[in-house]
Amino acid sequence: MVIASIDMKDGHVVQLKNGKDLVLQRDDADSLIGDFNKFGEVAIIDLDQALRNTDAKGNTKNTELLKSLLRKGNVRVGGGIRDVKKARELISLGAEKVIVGSAAWNPNPKAGESILNVQFLEDLCKAIGKQRVIISVDAINGKIAVRGWTETIDVSLIDGAKEAEKYCSELLFTCVEKEGCMQGTDMEAVKALRSAVKCRVVAAGGVNSLEQVVELERLGCDVQLGMALYTGVVNLKDAFINCLDFQKVGGMIPVIAQSVAGEVLMMGYANKEAFEKSFETGKLTFFSRTRNTLWTKGETSGHFLELVKMRADCDRDTVLATVKPNGGACHTGSFTCFESDPDAKSNMERLYDVISERFANPRPGSYTATLDDKRVREKVMEEAEELTDDAETKDEVIWEAADLLYFVSVLMYKEGVSWQDVYNELDRRHKEK
Repeated sequence: MVIASIDMKDGHVVQLKNGKDLVLQRDDADSLIGDFNKFGEVAIIDLDQALRNTDAKGNTKNTELLKSLLRKGNVRVGGGIRDVKKARELISLGAEKVIVGSAAWNPNPKAGESILNVQFLEDLCKAIGKQRVIISVDAINGKIAVRGWTETIDVSLIDGAKEAEKYCSELLFTCVEKEGCMQGTDMEAVKALRSAVKCRVVAAGGVNSLEQVVELERLGCDVQLGMALYTGVVNLKDAFINCLDFQKVGGMIPVIAQSVAGEVLMMGYANKEAFEKSFETGKLTFFSRTRNTLWTKGETSGHFLELVKMRADCDRDTVLATVKPNGGACHTGSFTCFESDPDAKSNMERLYDVISERFANPRPGSYTATLDDKRVREKVMEEAEELTDDAETKDEVIWEAADLLYFVSVLMYKEGVSWQDVYNELDRRHKEK
């Protein structure tokens, strides 16, 4: 599958030729990640960090933009990650994986020494887990490139890759000579790399057509795209659909729909045309095998499933679609096809949505709509006191806790804070420990 790349330099989104010459520049990173994340993971690369263009605190002109993007998609981040502390910080801020380049290598190994910076990689894996580590095996003329591709070390691509995979879940290979040139990547090098290692391989540098994306997919490699996306030579919709293995499943891919909160709603089947329509309309569309026609969920009932993103499984023969349901997903009227309850299960997001709706469209007699800033803060303090001082039995604790969570949710809504913001902060604290 395709991983879209957002390369940043001097606070802008850029694309460079051979890692040096500026080809294009833009300033719509928020829009880009919103679009890219619909189709797959997103790689964010701080080029200034890789080139050590930092201030006294180790920040670059891209730092604030990078931080703002980390929780807006399934993000992997790279560029100048040289110590465990930096990697942990990026994970705590929302990155799912970190890409390590120069710091992974021993630039001048003596006889008997490893070509890798073993102590750093062992500490890194211990701190964040091997599954979160990606090592760059970028190469120039078959030799590992380091320091923002400005130098090479006397280590071959294949030898370096075989050692590096001991300390990571993925290898990112960029053919530097091809990077940004739109002349096609070095397929022979990719084939040799794929044959040499067992871990996940991501190929980058020079990929210039949908056909080459599919060819790399068939080799068992993912593709990280930059220039081809920004110039419109390859679009993510076509890449996503054409990388699916329709042949294995007789032309019909099972699609599992789940809510943003993770609730499984339904399962259906989709052919290429159904995927096309889902992405074009933003509403999840299937193929009816009984009626032999496309059908968009909700076209009769109005209970559409608004598409947030799709992810293919490791075999590319099943897709998980994250959606926002508008009413029950099942034809029986149930919220999911796996239960008989017509309503969504209560959770903090659902409570928050109800509170939001009450303020946006106040109903006669709505208590929620009467709560001003002063009153809601008073109620939070009052309910917290009742929970801690008065609740003695299990039922009383449940009752008072529910009251407190309701008023906390109202306060959060008024301050523009979502429950996802709170979850993110809890996640950040967890990852720091």
